[in-house]
Amino acid sequence: MKNLYLIGNWKQHGSQAAIEAFADQWSSEQHPRLRIAIAPPFPYLQALGEALANCDLAAQDCSVHVQGAHTGEVSADMLVDLGCQYVLVGHSERRQYHGETDELIAQKVAAAQAAGVTPVLCVGEQQAAREAEKQDDVVRAQLRSALATSQPNLLIAYEPVWAIGTGLTATPDQANQMHAMIRQEVESLLGAAQATPILYGGSVNAENADALFACPHVDGALVGGASLEAASFMAIAQSASNNLSH
Repeated sequence: MKNLYLIGNWKQHGSQAAIEAFADQWSSEQHPRLRIAIAPPFPYLQALGEALANCDLAAQDCSVHVQGAHTGEVSADMLVDLGCQYVLVGHSERRQYHGETDELIAQKVAAAQAAGVTPVLCVGEQQAAREAEKQDDVVRAQLRSALATSQPNLLIAYEPVWAIGTGLTATPDQANQMHAMIRQEVESLLGAAQATPILYGGSVNAENADALFACPHVDGALVGGASLEAASFMAIAQSASNNLSH
């Protein structure tokens, strides 16, 4: 029986007061096969970890460097030192706004694995690629680059870029078909497809979570805006728990 994974990405949001408000509403009672993590901005990792029970820590990025004269960088070893279990790598916003290349993302995956923190590799296509029916080609190329020297211990998050922060969501059929393709590709690259959880990310909310979690190839969700409030994030967690209980 598989686990489901739910990772909240707070992006550049958060404060000490926001963490306290979130913790006041947070329920530590979760389904035993539901793995939940939250990725706050770097300054709030420790505070969030101390405030929430039964919730893992994730970071939003990591450096390819272990240490050195790299102002502003945070290494994967530092994340492990703070208690992080996961780190997002290759998020579309890092690719688009920070110019991260497939080569750099591959190096970050390797750095995370070497440090012992599980990378959550983000892949996905722009709207133009979807409209041209090139989405499989785009995602396959991203996977082949990032996993060329990778180990099997990772998660993958499929995030159609056209569905991030737009209110648009891939249909369950679209998500399931892409996840099935990703699973086949990972199997060919790593030989570990069944052991590699594949999450969907792209305007996930309480209204569409049930249908997404019901897809056989969807192993969880990477949640953006809906993870900022405990009530909406727990509603998605409840959908995941309901699916696991069926």
